[in-house]
Amino acid sequence: MSVQNEASQKRSYLKEVALLFLRIGATAFGGPAAYIAIMQRETVRRRHWLDDQQFLDMVGATNLIPGPNATEMALYLGKVRAGWVGYLASGILFIVPGTLATLALAWVYVTYGSLPQIGWVLYGVKPVVIAIVVQALWDLGRKGVKGFLTASVGVAVVALYFLNVNEIALLFGGAAAVLLIRGGWRLWKQGVPALLALPALGAPLSSLPTAALPFSPATLFLAMLKIGAVLYGSGYVLLAFFNSEFVVRLGWLTHQQLLDAIAVGQVTPGPVATSATFIGYLMGGWPSALLATLAFFLPSFFFVALLSRILPGLRKKWWSGAFLDGVNVASLGLMVGVTWQLGRAGITDWYTIVLALAALVLVFRFKVNSSWLILGGAALGVGYRLIAG
Repeated sequence: MSVQNEASQKRSYLKEVALLFLRIGATAFGGPAAYIAIMQRETVRRRHWLDDQQFLDMVGATNLIPGPNATEMALYLGKVRAGWVGYLASGILFIVPGTLATLALAWVYVTYGSLPQIGWVLYGVKPVVIAIVVQALWDLGRKGVKGFLTASVGVAVVALYFLNVNEIALLFGGAAAVLLIRGGWRLWKQGVPALLALPALGAPLSSLPTAALPFSPATLFLAMLKIGAVLYGSGYVLLAFFNSEFVVRLGWLTHQQLLDAIAVGQVTPGPVATSATFIGYLMGGWPSALLATLAFFLPSFFFVALLSRILPGLRKKWWSGAFLDGVNVASLGLMVGVTWQLGRAGITDWYTIVLALAALVLVFRFKVNSSWLILGGAALGVGYRLIAG
């Protein structure tokens, strides 16, 4: 390939990455599990940038590092397709639409003192999102479940998730279980005794004393940077982190303002973590909103850059492959648990049941584009609410 053709191909790949993640960021609703499902559908099934095993490995790996998982997946997928420029483009463009929508709602909130009644948008979107997640689970499960051991670990993770066991404990526990059992089997076949011990996964962070502090952009930046660097779990875990930092420790927000911030993160497209944008706007207008957004997402750009160099080598050794298999099946188990909860919240009457079933047919049989499905669900949800009153 000539230098000119290679440069043209790189530009084409970058344009493809930019348009895809801008579209996903502008149309995706439903939280991390839904966003990851949409990315799997777009990059594996439709565009073949990578295969299901590579995608699943990245899902498992991003669950092991702090930060918003969907944003980290966007970063990694952009790098796979278009290198480091694609890495930056995919991450930024996935975040920007939700940030702009959040800024608009924050302005309405500050100006009029309340949020507009926009929950009806999600009425039609949630059933469609569930169908997209189910399709992704089907694809990824066929790669992630590799026999009786991983199937058993996956079932155990689902059961323990519903018993409210910590998500990080389940991820590391699933990985440890597969690693120890496979390792023990290898050693037993070789006739070698072994004593394996799990290292401590870490101690809980000590709580900081309550103190009312005046607002400072520097303090806001450092607080958001800290949360972005230690956040584990689903988008809803943000509620606990933000409460501890901005309500209890700093005294900058009320509980009602915090709940409104999380609600805005849910009803706007893109990552739920754009709640950080809303909080920043409440503190100091749009400059603080942009500062808070930058600080919160910055650690993810750093962590995924490191991870992208390590991940390809993890399949080369049996022990790291076993660990990754355990993480992957535990991640799938957590996605099953989240999907069940989404289903209970989103499928509430005959109309949402019909929407969910129709979306399943369109996803599995006709492979309709995810963005059209979501926009169609939103339109049908709004139309039904207007007709039904």
